Amino acid sequence: MTFHLHKFPLMSKSRKLHELITEQEKNPTSRITRIQTASESKQGSEKDHEEKEIHEEDEEEEFLIILPDFPGGSESFETAAKFCYGVKTDVSSSNVAALRCAGEYLEMTEEYSEENLISKTERFLTHSVLKNIKNCIKTLTSCEGLLPLAENLGIVQRCIDTIASKAASSDPSLFGWPVNDGAGNSKVGVENERRKFATRGGNGMDSWLNELGLLSLPFFKRLIFAMKALNLRGEIIESCLIYYAKKYIPGTSRTSRKPSSSNVPSENDQRELLETVIANLPVEKSSNSTSNSTRFLFGLLRTANILNAAEACRAALEKKIGSQLEQATLDDLLIPSYSYLNETLYDVDCVERILRYFLEDLEDRSANRIEGEERSTALMLVGKLIDGYLSEIASDANLKQEKFFDFAIALPNHARLFDDGLYRAVDVYLKAHPWIPEADREKICGVLDCQKLTLEACTHAAQNERLPLRAVVQVLFFEQLQLRHAITGGLLEAEAGLTEAETGDGEEEEGVVVARAQEGGSTWRVAVRENQVLRLDMDSMRTRVNELERECSTMKKAIDKIDRMDPSDHVERGGWRTSLTRKFGCKFKTQVCDSHEPAVNEARKGRSHRHRP
Repeated sequence: MTFHLHKFPLMSKSRKLHELITEQEKNPTSRITRIQTASESKQGSEKDHEEKEIHEEDEEEEFLIILPDFPGGSESFETAAKFCYGVKTDVSSSNVAALRCAGEYLEMTEEYSEENLISKTERFLTHSVLKNIKNCIKTLTSCEGLLPLAENLGIVQRCIDTIASKAASSDPSLFGWPVNDGAGNSKVGVENERRKFATRGGNGMDSWLNELGLLSLPFFKRLIFAMKALNLRGEIIESCLIYYAKKYIPGTSRTSRKPSSSNVPSENDQRELLETVIANLPVEKSSNSTSNSTRFLFGLLRTANILNAAEACRAALEKKIGSQLEQATLDDLLIPSYSYLNETLYDVDCVERILRYFLEDLEDRSANRIEGEERSTALMLVGKLIDGYLSEIASDANLKQEKFFDFAIALPNHARLFDDGLYRAVDVYLKAHPWIPEADREKICGVLDCQKLTLEACTHAAQNERLPLRAVVQVLFFEQLQLRHAITGGLLEAEAGLTEAETGDGEEEEGVVVARAQEGGSTWRVAVRENQVLRLDMDSMRTRVNELERECSTMKKAIDKIDRMDPSDHVERGGWRTSLTRKFGCKFKTQVCDSHEPAVNEARKGRSHRHRP
C-alpha cells in the first residue's frame, strides 16, 4: 500500500524515517537508483510479502521509501503515521502490540522526541493490558503475527506471566458451570449461575477462558507450562485445557459433535492438540470435579480412540477417569468399540481397565475417617454403576462368559449393599445366551450372593426358569431365612414396647400409669396371638424347605442314574427335566412357599372362631 505523506511530521517523531529521508536528500543519485530498485523489487516480491511505501511530495522533489516486513502491516503504519501528524489515536489491547512493534521499527523513542509512540504504548501495556487477564489474552493473540519482534520486546512473555499469575488468584469453584456442555442443564439454569457469578464479584472467568481458544497451540503450551511453574491448582489448569480442547476438537461432547471454532484443524493437528491436553491434565482428582468434567474426559477418550492417539496418552486418560469414576454415568461408560479386533459392541476392555485404576486409586487414598467415608460412598456408587453397565452389555451375544464373570467379580463384596442389580445382569445374560450348558450357568450364577437379594428379587429368582436348579434352591433357602429374621425382629420390637409400657416413668401421674399399663397389657395379648400365628407360619415354611431338600436330593439321585444309563435310553427331547417329570409323574412348581397357605388360613380361621365370645 502506498501512502502520500509530508516529510516533516514523520521526521519529527521517527528517527529511522528522518535518516532515510535525509540520506535521499544528500544523495540524489542514490535516490534515483533507489526508486528504480524499489520498482524492480516491487515487481519481484509481490508474491512474497506486501511492500510498504512512503511517498513524499513537495514542490520540488519526491522521495520513495520502501518499508518491507513492517510489523502489523499497513494498518499499524497508518496509525503510527496519524500519531506523527498529531491525530488522536485509539490504542486497544488488540493493536497495542502492533503499535509497540511499529514504534520500535521506526525508532520512535522518547530520547528522539518526547511523548513518543513507544512510551505511550508501554504505558498502555503496563496500566491497562497487564492489569486485566482478558486484555492480556487479546494482546497475546495479536502477537502471533508480530514474531520475532514481539518476542524480543518481551511482550509475549509479559502477557503469559500475567495471565498465569492472574489465574492463580481466581476462584476454581466458579469453573464448574462454564465447562458444562449443556447436557441436562437448561438455559435458565445457566442464566441463574451467571447472576450468582455476577453477585459474587467475579471478573468474567467464563469470558477469559473462552478467549483462550484464540491462542495458537504454541502459545497455549507456553501458558500451561507457566501455570505449572507457578504451581497453580489443578482445577484451574484442567478448566483451561477443557475450554481449549472443546474449541478445536470435535466429538468431545455427545450433545454437540462439532467444535465451537469454525476453523477445524487437520487430523494430525487434532491428534497433537489432544495429546497435549491429556499430557497436561492434573493426575490428582480435582476437588470440584463434577459429572460434566467426567463426561468431557470420556469424550476425550472416545476421540483418542478415533484419532488413534498414542497408547501412553490413552492410558493416562483412563487413569485420570478412574480417579473420579464415581461421578460417571452409565451413558459415559458405553464407549463404542472402534477396533476390528473386538467382537463386542462396546469396548469392555477399556471400562475394565478404568475400573482397575479406580480400585488402585481407592487403595492409595488416605485412611483417615472422613476419607474412609468418602471411599465407601464412592465404592457404592461405582458398584451401582457397574451393575447397570453389566446389564447393558449382557445382551451382547458376542460377550464371552469368562469376560462377564471376571467383570462381575471385579468389585469387592462390600461394594454392593444389595445384589439386585447384579441379579438383573445375570438374568439378561442367561436370556441372551440360552445355549450355555448347565455347569456354566451355575458358574455365572455363582457371582450372586443370595443373602443380599431383596424379597422381590428372591421371588423373581424362585420363578425364573433360566436359573439352574441349585441357584433356585439357594434363593428359596435364603428367602425363608430373611422371613425368619423379619419375624424375629418383629417379636423383639413387640417385647421392647411391652417392657417400656410396663416400666413407665415413676414421676408420671397415677392415672396415666394405669392407662399405659392397660394399653401395654392389650398390646401384649395381641402380640402373643400374632406370635402364635407366626410360629405356625414358620413351621409351615420349615416343612416346605425340608420337602424341597428331599425333592432336590431325589432329583440329584435320578440325574446320577440317568447319567449312568446308556445314551440310547435317554429321552430324545425335553432333556433331564422332562425325564424326571415322566419318571416321577409330577411337575415341580417354582412358587415360593405357598403349598401350605390354605392350611394356614384354615388354622387362622379356626383360632379366630375359638377366640370369639
